[in-house]
Amino acid sequence: MTPLLQLRDVARSYVTRNNLFGQARPVRAVDGISLTVNAGETLGIVGESGSGKSTLGRMALGLELPDEGTVTFDDAPMPAPGSAAWRTLRRQMQMVFQDPLGALDRRLPVLEQIIEPLVIHGIDGDQRSAGLAALASVGLSAAQGARHPHELSGGQRQRVVIARALITSPRLLVCDEPVSALDVSIQAQVVNLLIDLQAERGLGMVFISHDLRVVRQISNRVAVMYLGRVVEEAAADDLFRAPQHPYTRALVSAAPSPGPRRVERVILTGEPPNPAARPEGCAFHPRCPVATARCRTEAPAPARIAPGHTAACHLLTPAAKVAAR
Repeated sequence: MTPLLQLRDVARSYVTRNNLFGQARPVRAVDGISLTVNAGETLGIVGESGSGKSTLGRMALGLELPDEGTVTFDDAPMPAPGSAAWRTLRRQMQMVFQDPLGALDRRLPVLEQIIEPLVIHGIDGDQRSAGLAALASVGLSAAQGARHPHELSGGQRQRVVIARALITSPRLLVCDEPVSALDVSIQAQVVNLLIDLQAERGLGMVFISHDLRVVRQISNRVAVMYLGRVVEEAAADDLFRAPQHPYTRALVSAAPSPGPRRVERVILTGEPPNPAARPEGCAFHPRCPVATARCRTEAPAPARIAPGHTAACHLLTPAAKVAAR
C-alpha cells in the first residue's frame, strides 16, 4: 500500500535572537524524522511542549517546507507553500486547530465560515445545503449555524472547525491539540466524533497532543517525540502496554490509568534542555535514569526492536540486549 502521507528524514530549523545581546542562534525544531500515514489510519504524535510536534504537523500539510528531507502526499512531492499546485492540493488536506475561537471569524455566522472553503476552491453546487449537511454531520443544527462563534460553547465551536475542515472531503486531517482547551466530557465527545467521521470517510489523520489518554483512545500508531526527534514508534496498544524507551516509560507511567498500573512509575528530574543548546549524544541523557557514558557522546539511531516497533536508545539495540543477559 502506498502511504497517503510520507515524511522522509525531514528537518526544520529556525533562527532565534538572544534579547540581551541580539545574537542569532539556530534552533532545530525537527531533526531527521521519518513517518508515514495510511488512508483510514490515525498516527498520534505525543511529547512535551517544545518537542517539535506542531512544526511536524505544519510540514505534513505543506504549510512549511523542510530544510532537509522530503514530504510526499499520495506519492507526489509536496508543492511549495502558496503555489497554485499547493492551493489545489489543500482541498485534500485540512487542519483542525487548538483554539477554535481564534480559528473562526467572530464577525460572521458559522455557517458562512463552513461554506467558505467551497468558495475558495470553486466547488460548485448548492453550497448552503452542503454547509447544513456538514453541520449535521458534526451534530449541530441549522439554528446553531446562524449564530456567531461567541454564541456557541467551546465544544460547539470545535465541531464547527471540524465541519469546515471536512466540507471539501479531504483525505488527510491534521489535528493540532484539538481538545486541550475543552472540558474532559467535551473532549470525549469531540474525540468520538473524529473516530466516527474517520471510520465513515476513510480519512488519514495525524493527531497531535500531549494528552496520552486521548491519544491512546484515537490512535492506531503513536510516535513519541523528544527535542525534535522521534524516540519511539509503535502500534498504540503495544506502546502503552509495553513502552521501551526510558522517556516513553516515564510518560506512560505518569498518565492516569483506569485499571491496575502496568508500568512502574518513573519520575524524571530536571526540565527539557533548551532546543538551541541541544546536549551532545542522546538529547534525553541529562534526565535519563539509565544513561551510560555512551549516551552522553553518541546519538542513538532508531532501531527495530519488535515487528512494527522502533526506538532510539543504545540500551535497546540487539547487541545491548545480548550483553545484558
